[in-house]
Amino acid sequence: MDAKKIDRLATTILYLIAGIIVIILASLLGYILVRGLPHISWHFLTAPSQSFKAGGGIGIQLFNSLYLLVLSMLISVPLALGAGIYLAEYARENKLTEIIRTAIEILSSLPSVVVGLFGFLVFVLQFGFGFSILSGALALTMFNLPLLTRNVEDSLRQVSFDQREAGLALGLSRWETVIHVIIPEALPGIITGMILGAGRVFGEAAALIYTAGQSAPALDFTNWNPLNIASPLNPLRPAETLAVHIWKINSEGIQPDAAAVSAGASAVLILAVLLFNVLARVIGNRIYKKMTAA
Repeated sequence: MDAKKIDRLATTILYLIAGIIVIILASLLGYILVRGLPHISWHFLTAPSQSFKAGGGIGIQLFNSLYLLVLSMLISVPLALGAGIYLAEYARENKLTEIIRTAIEILSSLPSVVVGLFGFLVFVLQFGFGFSILSGALALTMFNLPLLTRNVEDSLRQVSFDQREAGLALGLSRWETVIHVIIPEALPGIITGMILGAGRVFGEAAALIYTAGQSAPALDFTNWNPLNIASPLNPLRPAETLAVHIWKINSEGIQPDAAAVSAGASAVLILAVLLFNVLARVIGNRIYKKMTAA
């Protein structure tokens, strides 16, 4: 068999494998959406959940998921930016930086259950935060920080060294070069990674079972005082998220329409994660085009 035939055969096999993977993923997404979309309505998205009777919604769980996502990103993004900038621009290549990068690799591969148990022992028990949004946000920070840090470092390292030399040649200090030259150039990749990380956090369940709790108490949406226990913004209240709610109603089996609620909530979760991925691609491309046009 000549080289051209071998190349065609290999290409055909690769296309076949890729097609099988696409079909499997499309079938899985299609199954979830076909089962769940008929159950989604405005009432379903805004009404509180019910435990022992049918007709409940996911309003509180959806709000908890969004609030926990925002809080965790507010904590993890500045830390990831600082750590990524240090590793890419200031850290010397020695054993210490090798240990740091190895630790980041190990932390990024930890199962979410392990992160949840760590959060339970440290944030819930040791720090005394209890089952709360704050405990969940800190656990999600531990879960997402290694990947965000690696994304920032890789995005900064992809910037050409000529850009750094140009900034220094203009009389900028090293820090000013990082802020005004390197970070703007790496911004599309950084933002894309942040949005993808947000989508990963939004669908997390195992780490939150042990930290944010499995209850969704009624909230007073007219009271936005974070110090009030019934306030939606209170960071010390327990908060069952959408992913945890899906797991809970399927494991308990006490809700009459558990299958319908689970299907609808799963469809909402899938749509939200898909939205994060689309936003990451669209925003990243727009920022890149603006920067290249300028």
